[in-house]
Amino acid sequence: MSFAPSRVLVTGATGFVGRHLLTALRSAFPAAELVPAARAGETGGATVRAFDLMDAGGVARLAAEVRPDACVHLAAASAVAESFADPDAAWRANVDGTRALAAALVRHAPECRLLHASSGEVYGLSFNGGAPLDEGAPLRPANPYAAAKAAADIALGEMALRGLRVLRLRPLNHVGPGQSPRFAVASFARQIARIEAGAQPPAVRTGALDRQRDFLDVRDVCDAYVSALARADSLPAGAVLNIASGRLRPLGGVLADLLRIAGVRAEVEQEQTALRPTDLAATPCRADAARAALGWAPRRDWDATLAEILEFWRAEVRA
Repeated sequence: MSFAPSRVLVTGATGFVGRHLLTALRSAFPAAELVPAARAGETGGATVRAFDLMDAGGVARLAAEVRPDACVHLAAASAVAESFADPDAAWRANVDGTRALAAALVRHAPECRLLHASSGEVYGLSFNGGAPLDEGAPLRPANPYAAAKAAADIALGEMALRGLRVLRLRPLNHVGPGQSPRFAVASFARQIARIEAGAQPPAVRTGALDRQRDFLDVRDVCDAYVSALARADSLPAGAVLNIASGRLRPLGGVLADLLRIAGVRAEVEQEQTALRPTDLAATPCRADAARAALGWAPRRDWDATLAEILEFWRAEVRA
């Protein structure tokens, strides 16, 4: 059974993932009305609706006005480092804001299919067992961001028992052009572009490079979201799906790949202040369920993804 939405509300639409997702949704559902929503300072035009996770009343008003039959919830406090600095903000946005949105949809658009962008970070210390994790692994978050995401994930699962039509997707690390340099791969690429332009000495400053992560191209993640929406009516309410490549890459290897593709020689300066003792050594994960339920698998070439990230930052540095 396939579902073709007529009106899709996308929260966090002006963010890194949101911009790529809008493109994917337009391609997959050309007849659908897309309603992008973002924080007031990020709307960038009348076509983007104001949406603030900290304003439950405003969230309810938007849901009542739009009455979507599908909603992809991307808006979040998404930076791990920032969650350590202000855990309360992470909880207010990721838990209270998400619950407010879900409740508003149940009240004003009860047929809406909500696709919640959770995170593989929710498994946390469970990754330390070494074996790749499936959706049944215990949630043992290891930072405030992950704890708030896990709490929201659980809350939505409970709300599914009371009528919320929700799918919970847990993607691993995703990268691509347009990502903030607050995140490691974008930071590496930006520094390399600055070195090429003579705007920075030939040295790349990094955090821990021995950590191993499952990296996905953001467009592969968006393809998974689109596939999940299209199959929303054939999946049970509250369903959980990991979105992962199944391959771990050490951060040091990613930096080496970027330097190789750029043809740049640079020293690597590891900053001890960037290291966190609760960082996970590796995040092995399985996405067999997504492959079976959605027919999804990542298909972007890794070197091509890194080359596009480099080109994005070269253009930013030139500008």
